[in-house]
Amino acid sequence: MINYTLRQASYFIAAADHGSIAGAALSLNVAQPSVSSAVAKLEDVLGVQLFIRHHAQGVSLTPAGQRMAVEMRALLGHAGDVLNSAARAGDDVAGPFGVGCFLTIASFYMPRLIKNFHDAYPEAEIRLVEVMQNDLVNGLESGQFELAVVYSADLPGNLEMEPLADFPPYVLLPEGHRFANRKSLSLEEMINEPMILLDMQPSSRYFTTLFIHLGFEPNIRYRSPSFETVRSLVGNGFGYSILVTRPAGDLTYDGKRIITVPLSDNVPQAQVVLARMAGTRPTRMAEAFTTVCRNHFADAVSN
Repeated sequence: MINYTLRQASYFIAAADHGSIAGAALSLNVAQPSVSSAVAKLEDVLGVQLFIRHHAQGVSLTPAGQRMAVEMRALLGHAGDVLNSAARAGDDVAGPFGVGCFLTIASFYMPRLIKNFHDAYPEAEIRLVEVMQNDLVNGLESGQFELAVVYSADLPGNLEMEPLADFPPYVLLPEGHRFANRKSLSLEEMINEPMILLDMQPSSRYFTTLFIHLGFEPNIRYRSPSFETVRSLVGNGFGYSILVTRPAGDLTYDGKRIITVPLSDNVPQAQVVLARMAGTRPTRMAEAFTTVCRNHFADAVSN
């Protein structure tokens, strides 16, 4: 028997989002005691403490509260699906939907993906969050968003992953480099060349592991967490880089021409996946986005 209400669940999520009972009450346009009572009743029914109360400083989720926030967001999402289904008689995917994406993937693939999704479901609104890998994991675990497009490396076991695409690494060289006209290059040929490392996880670990996998160590001269800074450093002749995402153009932000050369080594490719919390049933919106995302990356790889 279910002994709590959707209203109690929504009041709990509002308090979690705002970090305070007062903020939740203001956003819901109800009295503070109504929110406090709803949260207390929910804690009593579930048998767990959901919040740590900080005197005059709001509330923060306990570990149990963090887990329940994920479940309650999914519950409210499914409840919304039921109401939308009844109200729209089958016109099913509408409203806001949060999606996380790894920073270097977002600019290459998400704008077209969002357009494809909007064309298929014009009443849906994608709210894109572009962050680093750890923040994506935290966002999924906290329920900030239901899905995330991310590299498969270093993801925890509490996530389910659907493979979307595998991308081979390549060598990025400045125009005029002595290897610029090569049809392919091995990592061994590059070990004495200065390297510009894309310094964000899991990318940096992946690129350096490619060398270690073959028994070499790269000669890293510069590091940068910015994809375009790495490209510009290469374009200005400071060294080469190893990357996987490949822009359509061959000019850096400052107008330098750069050359891409495939790797001849048999090394692991970088895998992009669609990740979600394991053990939770996807909402109708998530199912629709998954289908569009799957088709989008299949087209991107084939082209």
